[in-house]
Formats: sequence, structure tokens, C-alpha cells
Amino acid sequence: MQYYSLKHQAPRVDFRAATIAGQAPDSGLYFPETVPRFAPELLQSLKTLPKAELAFQVMQPYVGTTIPAAELARICADTVDFPFPVVPVTAQIAALELFHGPTLAFKDVGARFMSRCLGYFSRQQTKTITVLVATSGDTGGAVANGFLGVEGVEVVILYPAGKVSPVQEQQLTALGQNITALEVQGDFDDCQQLVKQAFTDAAVTSHLTLTSANSINVARWLPQQLYYLYAWQQWPHPEPPVVAVPSGNFGNLCAGLLAYASGLPVAHFVAACNANDSVASYLRTGDFAAKAAVATISNAMDVGNPSNFTRILELFAQSHATISSLISGYTVTDAATSATIRQVHQQTGYLLDPHGAVAFHALADYLQTRPGQHGLLLETAHPVKFPDVVEPLIDQPVALPESLADLMRQPKRSIPLAPRYEELREYLLSR
Repeated sequence: MQYYSLKHQAPRVDFRAATIAGQAPDSGLYFPETVPRFAPELLQSLKTLPKAELAFQVMQPYVGTTIPAAELARICADTVDFPFPVVPVTAQIAALELFHGPTLAFKDVGARFMSRCLGYFSRQQTKTITVLVATSGDTGGAVANGFLGVEGVEVVILYPAGKVSPVQEQQLTALGQNITALEVQGDFDDCQQLVKQAFTDAAVTSHLTLTSANSINVARWLPQQLYYLYAWQQWPHPEPPVVAVPSGNFGNLCAGLLAYASGLPVAHFVAACNANDSVASYLRTGDFAAKAAVATISNAMDVGNPSNFTRILELFAQSHATISSLISGYTVTDAATSATIRQVHQQTGYLLDPHGAVAFHALADYLQTRPGQHGLLLETAHPVKFPDVVEPLIDQPVALPESLADLMRQPKRSIPLAPRYEELREYLLSR
């Protein structure tokens, strides 16, 4: 499998080169030259395939010969070594819980897969690989945990000061070792722009072997397809689900669309956005305009200019008609998000996090006029990561999982950084 830049000004590369580079030299995102179709026998045996074997069969065409089959099988088994349960919430809506990994967030899958791939690739070179990543919340913790202690890899995480939850901040700042957190006095878009500038700075890229662990990296983005196949393994209805995805940088939804393009049955997609709804606006109007990020209670989705939207356009040949027939966009306010958390908990006992609540609200709106259909929302993070939002709405504390108790007692380690590229550049060149 070869990958090309969506800006079409860089050479095609294999999976190894795309993973190590993160972003193409022309600053474009890498995209696979072909979208593999799932074999009929895979779809026929989908319900009974072990998770690790399914992961291997899905990922192998994308990895190609850059990783030996036995090594890739081991990587896949490590990546998905936790549950992905589909849990009924109402008669019409179920939740695919993606928060049973080590950092209680859906990004554990991509971070674990990428870290293990880079760990394998780092054995083939002498120079340390530096992972440079921006986070709006859960990416940082998942990347920090996934890469912790991986030989030959250093991680630098940029996060917006005061705009991630206490648990999220602790997960990306308290580990130490080969993990460094830069606390940026700005928003996620500032962090993402700083990272993008670093990748186009020849002085930095000649000094460090840089790669990114955001969903712009193919090794982070592509494994997210697996969620959708694991959901289908457990889906109890004969007809395919309507899938609602809480959407920020759009890597998760884009991966689901890739699985759909490969042959996975999905009735429809719902792009559930908060006030940062540039893609939802595009779906309604056909016009895309990046917006300045707005802070909301679903903070991991506070992205005004989502990187992966260009991949969605590429996947469907830039056709608004095709895209809007497959995806419906919704904008959900903070007030509606809060009301949804409270009402769903009162009526069903199920506790949504602020991101899953956005998806539930959008999905319920979509299904309201389609009583014969059933929907699946992606519940992307454990509610314990957002106590300031969730606990006042349900009038009780959210129990802290034992896996987090020790981490929350560790000291925070971060380096303050102004949202000016000169400061990041100076820091990177000093490493």
C-alpha cells in the first residue's frame, strides 16, 4: 500500500514512511492510494472472528510488507486487548463504549497501535523519533500512556491551559520518563497550528525525526475503523445501525466512513458537533468555513478547523451531494448537552459523558422521525474524566476507577508555552 499527500506535492510513500513522517513534506495529510474492500468471507464470519484476528485482517492491507505478519499480529492483539461493549440505553438507542482501555478513552486504540508500530520501526534506525502532538483532551493521555517507556521514542504533547479536565491533564502530565507536556496559553487550534508549523520548519525537521500522533497520522487514524466492526459483531438487529459520532477533529467519523467504503453495512452517519460546527454547517449548506474554536463542556470536540475533513472530502471525491446523503450534521448546545446527561440518567440509569451526550442528543433527533430504525452512539470517554460537568447534573459523585487512583496522586509536570511558534521552535531545537 502506498500513501499520497492530499496536497499532491510530495512523493508517494509506504506505511512505514507515512507513519514516521506523520505529515507529508508539503504539509498535506497522507491518504491510502486505494481503499481495500473487505473480503466477502470476512463479512460473513464477522460475528465470530476474535477481535485480534479481525484487527489483523483489517489492518494488514494498509501496513503491507512494512511489518512482518507475525509482528503485526502481536501489535494488533496488544492494541485491542480490552472490551468494546454495545450497551442498550433505550429501546431505539445503544452505546458502543470505547472507554475500557487504559486511559478510559476511545483514543487508546489508535495510540496503542501507533506506538507499537513506531516501536518496531525505531529498531531499524539509530536516531530517536520525536512524537509531536496537539491534544484537545483525550489524545494526550492516550498517547502518553501508549508511548510510555517505548525505547527510541520521545513524546512532546501540546495542550491548551485550563481547557482540559483534571483527569485528562493528569494523564498527560504526570507520567514523566519519555513524556513531556507543554501547557499552551491558548486553545486547541493554537496547539494544532504550532504543531503544523513545526512539521514545515526545515531547521526543526533536520534536527529531529518528527512524527505526529494526532489522527492526522495514518497509524492513529486507520485503526479507528475497528470500533465499527466490533459494534457490528454485537449488533442485535437485522438492519444496519444509524451511527452517531461525537466529532471534533473528525478522525473517528472519517475512519467509520472508510470502513463503510470498504463494505461494512451502516444505514447512515450522524456527525454530532457542539458549537464548533464548521462541518455540520458544510453538510447543511455545501460551504465549508473554518471557525475560531469555542470553549464548550465537551472540550475534546472544541476544534474549529478539523484536519480530517479533507480526508472525508477525498474519500467521496469532493461531492457534497454524496457526503450529505450519507452524513447528517447536528449542532448541540451546552444547555442541550447538560439536559441530555441529566434526563438520560434519570430515565434509564445510563451515565453519558459530555461528548457521548452530544451524540445521543443528535441521534435522538435524527431517529425521532424514523421510528423503525435503531441507532448506535459512540461513547468515547468515561464520565469520570469530566466531574465538574457531570456530577452537578446527577447530584452524586462519579466513582474514580482504581486504575486512576494512583495517577491522580502524582505531581503535575508541564512546561508553560505562549501560543507563539518562536517559543516552540526554540524548545524543539534545544532538545
